[in-house]
Amino acid sequence: MNTPAIALEPAIVAAAADEPPGTCQVEIVVPVKDEENDLAPSIRRLQAFLADGFPFTARVTIADNGSTDGTWDIALGLAAELPGVAAIRLEQPGRGRALRSIWSRSSADVLAYMDVDLSTDLNALLPLVAPLLSGHSDVAIGTRLARGSRVVRGPRREMISRGYNLLLQATLGARFSDAQCGFKAIRRDKARELLPRTQDGGWFFDTELLVLAERAGLRIHEVPVDWTDDPDSRVNVRATALADIRGILRMGGGHRLARFVAVGAASTLAYLLIYLALRRGLAAQAARRHCSWPPVRPSCRSAASTARTRRRPWRSSSSWWPSARSTISSARTPTASAAVPVPRRPSPSGWRRTSRRRPWAAKPSTT
Repeated sequence: MNTPAIALEPAIVAAAADEPPGTCQVEIVVPVKDEENDLAPSIRRLQAFLADGFPFTARVTIADNGSTDGTWDIALGLAAELPGVAAIRLEQPGRGRALRSIWSRSSADVLAYMDVDLSTDLNALLPLVAPLLSGHSDVAIGTRLARGSRVVRGPRREMISRGYNLLLQATLGARFSDAQCGFKAIRRDKARELLPRTQDGGWFFDTELLVLAERAGLRIHEVPVDWTDDPDSRVNVRATALADIRGILRMGGGHRLARFVAVGAASTLAYLLIYLALRRGLAAQAARRHCSWPPVRPSCRSAASTARTRRRPWRSSSSWWPSARSTISSARTPTASAAVPVPRRPSPSGWRRTSRRRPWAAKPSTT
């Protein structure tokens, strides 16, 4: 099968002077645009990590795509100072455009990239590239949504990330868990096959490359990562979301997207109709529950409770108990000549009837 040619972007290359091209196993591209504050400390940290025990030869390439501040000058200084660091400048912005241009020129066995803020822990770099160098997998991605990942970010970013990946699964049938994590790698021979088919030059490039890899039957390896959100992120969420939707429609997910939206709207309407149908019954049930014992409001007493009160006069009459005490006192006097039936004091609960108790009789005096 013939592979379409790639139109390479014109670039200004500043390579490391002490390293001839084509001698590394892994090339790590760091796309940047207007990152003059984070570029130097991040590249120094990455270069120190690679020099301190990383088992494969690696090169770091700074891809400046359309910066308007001092990012390019800093990149040139880092390329001249640090071994194994190169810098490339592209006039047009776009992360996807920068990755496609540099990966197409690279001679390394494995091509990787990561965000400049190094939100992903660098300890995941070796598990990312090792399966590719061994030939076990073709593409490797870091995932923040798999079991074992440790992610520190706000609920808004978490909801957007999960919603986007759910949309990809529903529309494009994607089986990978995280499409937008800035931590990916691919074998050079597989990149030569997939890069000419990609069209997006922005943030959707990651998703497009992964979907094409799945459709080509390539093996995708996922690595759970420790990821900390950058509070100074400059990603325009609204513009990125619109570009992602256009990319999904372009890749043939239009009919699935329409079905996804239709099912969501139909389910929402069904739940609304069920709520309206049951609202009257639920309101009546809530009113009955509000009037249940305890406490029992006078307005909520039934006819049966009123009848029970009438059969037990001591619960409604406050003058019964003093009259009963006077009757008992008069029955206990020594002048009583016969037994006088006197009602006993009812139980504190007030639920037993007086007629169930035997009358009490006073004994006559023996004197």
